[in-house]
Amino acid sequence: MGSATRTALEAAKQDLAARKGVTLTSGEQLLSAGRAIESSAQLRAVLADPAVEASEKSALIASIFGALDATASSLLAALASSRWSNRAEFLDGVEEIGIRAIAHAAGAKVSVERELFEVERAVSSDAELELAIGSTLGDTTQKATLVDRLLGASVSPATAAIVRHLVQSPRGRRIGELLRSAADLVADANGRLVATVTSAAPLSAAHEKKLVQTLTARYHREPILNVVIDDRVLGGLRVQVGDEVVDGTIASRLADLRLQLAG
Repeated sequence: MGSATRTALEAAKQDLAARKGVTLTSGEQLLSAGRAIESSAQLRAVLADPAVEASEKSALIASIFGALDATASSLLAALASSRWSNRAEFLDGVEEIGIRAIAHAAGAKVSVERELFEVERAVSSDAELELAIGSTLGDTTQKATLVDRLLGASVSPATAAIVRHLVQSPRGRRIGELLRSAADLVADANGRLVATVTSAAPLSAAHEKKLVQTLTARYHREPILNVVIDDRVLGGLRVQVGDEVVDGTIASRLADLRLQLAG
């Protein structure tokens, strides 16, 4: 991510946080506008061009995206008026603010992160399903319809909206990666963080509580645990928060021991 993009994203996040009346519809409309921009090289070039005046971009957005509510239209205009490192990162920025807007509207009481984890597990455990919704081929509307049929009322409207968008706009990214990244954004928007915990067996309630307390003390934010069961780790835990990894699994210790013996 370029420095211009980091600055633009920070400004957009502050703008979103300061707004009142952000709704699920606002976020959905922003994501929909992002997909429309993605599909038009000409529109993408104009809106991401720092040489084009902000007033011209706002007028263009009002003309093309007249159906957007006031919040979504204003957020999109602000995103387009910022300077981005490249066009791809401009699209990433529209997507991120759209997802954050949905998280903002859902509130911290709805655990969208956990629902996204469950969707990711369901998709990764079914190769046929993963291909159906994660392939770059196929009609995007049909993929969205498939998601609605599969999820039904089992997840919140916020989670369904995010997943529908992701399957329609993969942009070369794998669906599992997209779902995990979206969970990170939702957690951050609600002042939380995602900790991916790999264990050979499910954690007990007491163990999970202790881990949450430890991570909260370390990061000063409430952690949402994404527990991945993998019997290959043999025992112990591997905990990843962002780019930081603490690997205390037996498999890792055995690997270290083998290296020491080999040396």
